Amino acid sequence: MKHEVGISWKEDMAFEAEVNGHKIMLDADEKVGGKDRGPRPKPFMLTALAGCTAMDVISILKKMRVTPDNFDVKVSGELSEEHPKVYTSMHITYQFWGEDLPMEKLEKAVNLSQDRYCGVSAIYRKALPITSSIEVNPESK
Repeated sequence: MKHEVGISWKEDMAFEAEVNGHKIMLDADEKVGGKDRGPRPKPFMLTALAGCTAMDVISILKKMRVTPDNFDVKVSGELSEEHPKVYTSMHITYQFWGEDLPMEKLEKAVNLSQDRYCGVSAIYRKALPITSSIEVNPESK
């Protein structure tokens, strides 16, 4: 199987990507010639990781008959100071809301995603360390 995306230059630093039939505008900050009409490309690496593992975890939990009231995944990446600016590490925070959520099942779902199912994690782990944490019923939502 092969995946392919296309990207077309619109003007200045703006490009329109087409991914799975969905259009996404990418642009640069105004200080480097863009007009801030869309996100920058590098944060999409964090988005890809968050989406991949979140879909895994919720799918695994459904099979375990565990349904949180809410579920968020946040990914932060440490960026190098020098060019080329690359992520040197990433941290995934899994946030679950709900009553009587079994921690052992939450941990198992997260571990299965990270160690077995999430292809984005598997690729990124070859290049940088990825850590994670689980929060149950965190204060902010």
